[in-house]
Amino acid sequence: MSILELKNISKSFTGTQVLFGVDFFVEEGEIHALLGENGAGKSTLMNILAGVLPMDNGSITFDGQEYYNPSIQQMEKAGLAFVHQELNVVNDLTVSENIFLNREIVGKTRKLNKKEMLAQSRKLFDDLGVDIDPTILVSELKTSQKQLLEICRALYADAKLLILDEPTTALSNDEIERLFGILKALKKTGKSFIFISHKMPEIFDLADRYTVLRNGKLISTGDIKDTTTFDITCDMVGEQFVDKETYAEHELGEIALELQNYSGQGFSDVNLRVKKGEVVAFTGLAGSGASELMQSMFGALRVESGSMFFKGKDVRGNITKFMKSHIAMLPTNRKENSVIPDMTVLENSYIAEHSLSRKYPVINKKREIVKYDDLKGKLNIKAQSPDDLITSLSGGNQQKVFLARWLNTEAEILLFDNPTQGVDVGAKEEIYELIMRFAEAGKTVIINTLEIPEIKKVSDRCVVFYAGRVVKIFDHEEINERDVMLYSTNAIDAAAGSESMEDN
Repeated sequence: MSILELKNISKSFTGTQVLFGVDFFVEEGEIHALLGENGAGKSTLMNILAGVLPMDNGSITFDGQEYYNPSIQQMEKAGLAFVHQELNVVNDLTVSENIFLNREIVGKTRKLNKKEMLAQSRKLFDDLGVDIDPTILVSELKTSQKQLLEICRALYADAKLLILDEPTTALSNDEIERLFGILKALKKTGKSFIFISHKMPEIFDLADRYTVLRNGKLISTGDIKDTTTFDITCDMVGEQFVDKETYAEHELGEIALELQNYSGQGFSDVNLRVKKGEVVAFTGLAGSGASELMQSMFGALRVESGSMFFKGKDVRGNITKFMKSHIAMLPTNRKENSVIPDMTVLENSYIAEHSLSRKYPVINKKREIVKYDDLKGKLNIKAQSPDDLITSLSGGNQQKVFLARWLNTEAEILLFDNPTQGVDVGAKEEIYELIMRFAEAGKTVIINTLEIPEIKKVSDRCVVFYAGRVVKIFDHEEINERDVMLYSTNAIDAAAGSESMEDN
C-alpha cells in the first residue's frame, strides 16, 4: 500500500523548467532511495512535497489525503518530517530544547516543564542507542552528534514518512551502522523513509526500492535487488560511466611543508614531510585525529607542542597568520565554516583575499568580476550570475567557489577536509581533476577523507591515523582498501607502521 503518491509533478523557476511531469511513489514500511546528481531535481521535488515550494502541475497524495500546494505546517501535522543535509539545529539552545523546539512541554501556568523534556530526551536517546547529553548546548556537540540530533528530533515527532537528505555525511562507521539499525527497526513498525545519498554501498545496504532523476525527469525506478551500482550510476550521469584513473604521475619539487613532533587536540607526535606539487591523503576512522591535525595546520585549533615549517619558516599563530603564509583550508562543514549565506557568489569568492589585502582597501567590483570570470572558467563553476546568492548553487559548485576564494589569495598549501562530502558523482570527478591540476601547477595538496577509492584517485601518498597517531604511510601504488582499513582499525599491530615518516 502506498503512503505517498506524487503524480505528474512539474515546476519552473523564472521560465526555466526544472521538473518535467515526475511520478514518485513510496510504499508503507519502505526505505526508498531517491538518486540523481546535484541539479537533477531531487531537492525541488522534496521541497514541493514538504510544502516549501509550490508546484505548477501535478498531485500529492499522502497517507490517503490529497494535497495541492500544502504548507509546511500541513505536511508536518500529517506526519512528514524532513531532515535536511545542511544542519538546522540552534547552537545557542540545549540539546533537549532543540528536540522540543516548537513543541515545548508546558505546565498549567504555561511555564516550560524542563524536567519532563529532559526526561523524555534521555528516554529517546536511550531507546535509539545515541550517546548525547541532553543538558549541554548544541554548540558543544561535534558535527556528527548534531546530525544525529537532527535525526532524533524527526523521530521524536513520530512522523510516518521521513525524508533523510545525506544523513551520514558527518557520521563515523559505528554511528552509520547504529543509524541503519534504527531505520531498519522502524521500517518493521510501518514507518517509511525517503533516503537521499550519493554513497552506493549505503543505498544497496539499506534501500528496498530506488528512483533516479536526471535533469528534472524520471529516468528509472525499481527494486534495489534488480539493479546494480553500475546501472544506477549510468542512469544518474546519462552515459556509460567509466571509473577512470584520475591519478597521473607528476614531478615533485623540494620539501614545502614539514611537521616535527606536532601535537595537539586529538593527535600527537606527528612527523611528516610533504613536497611541492605532492598530493597527500590523510585517513582514519572518525575521531582518529586526522581532521583535528588538519585544523591545527590552519590555526583553527591550538597546537600544544612541536613545529610546522613552510619553506623552512616556522608557522604558528591564528588563522590570519596561516593565511598570510599562503596556507588555505576547505573545512568539512560547508554550511557552518565556509558558506556566508547572505553574500553573493562573487562576494564569497573574494572575501578571503580582501581580509588579507591592504593593497586594495576599496573593493572594485569590475576588477573582481574579471578575476571571478577567469576562475569560473578554470574551475567550471556552474552559476547563472555572480550576483546570485551562494545558497543558490549546488554543493559541488559551492565547493568550487570556495576553491576560487583560496586561489584568489595565491595559496600554495591547500588543505581539503572531506572536499567531496555531499557532492554528486560528476562533481566529484571534477574536483579530483582540479586537485591533480593544482598539484601539476606546483601547489601542495593535503586532503582528509574516509573514502579509499578517492584516495587512490588523487594521492601520491596515504597517511593512516589511529588514535591520534600516524600508524602507516602508503605510497600510491601500495594503496588498497583492505590494507588501509586494516591499519585504520588497528587490526594490524600499530608497531608495524612505525617506519620513518619522511620521504625515502
